[in-house]
Amino acid sequence: MNALRPLWLALAFLTRLPVPPLGHVPARELGASLPWFPAVGLILGAVLALAAALGPEQPLAGAALVLILWVALSGNLHLDGLADTLDALAGGRDPAARLALMKDPRAGPAAVSGVALVLIAKFAALAACLDAGAWAALWWVPVLGRAALVGTFLTLPYLRPKGLGRAYAEYLPRPVAHAALALAVLGTVAFGGLTGLAAVIVAALAFAASVRLWRARLGGVTGDAAGATLEVVETAALLAWVWAM
Repeated sequence: MNALRPLWLALAFLTRLPVPPLGHVPARELGASLPWFPAVGLILGAVLALAAALGPEQPLAGAALVLILWVALSGNLHLDGLADTLDALAGGRDPAARLALMKDPRAGPAAVSGVALVLIAKFAALAACLDAGAWAALWWVPVLGRAALVGTFLTLPYLRPKGLGRAYAEYLPRPVAHAALALAVLGTVAFGGLTGLAAVIVAALAFAASVRLWRARLGGVTGDAAGATLEVVETAALLAWVWAM
């Protein structure tokens, strides 16, 4: 297998960035690509930083450009998971009902307000980062968000019997995944300094709270809940970065 194939698989799943033709993808290869998710975050962060550098100098306009690009390159994948999860938590009376609600394509008030609040928080934090020249935040917050995906599959049982998530859960190489998490944390602190450390700490707290909520309200994790975790962790880390500047 091509040494970079797991990275291409991770890029194809998590972003709309172009990748080489992948052909047939066995379930085991999907699991092997999961530890590469933080690396995808670093690539996405590099694109966002480049866009910010080449974009308008006015922080609000620059933040709008970066956020639009962030959402577009992610294909709305994680925001969709956040929306479905919020609706499920708001409307379901038990784990089975919540899991059923996650499959409903309609968006309720919880989904709309939750996604709006996350986007507002990210926009405000991005504007502050651009105004202060905190370029490292654009690189490393996406890494922490995608590291949260790895951590979620390491920590919680996957609830759906079929689908991509099942392949990731069953074939995840756990030692490699732990190493990927360690590199994500070390890279954020090394390049972000004390602000990066603050972002890591708050991201870890947001991740722990999310895992506890999914365990209590769902009994495990789904792809939607994993996407919601990413959005929560990214937003918390970005706000922490601004707070610590």
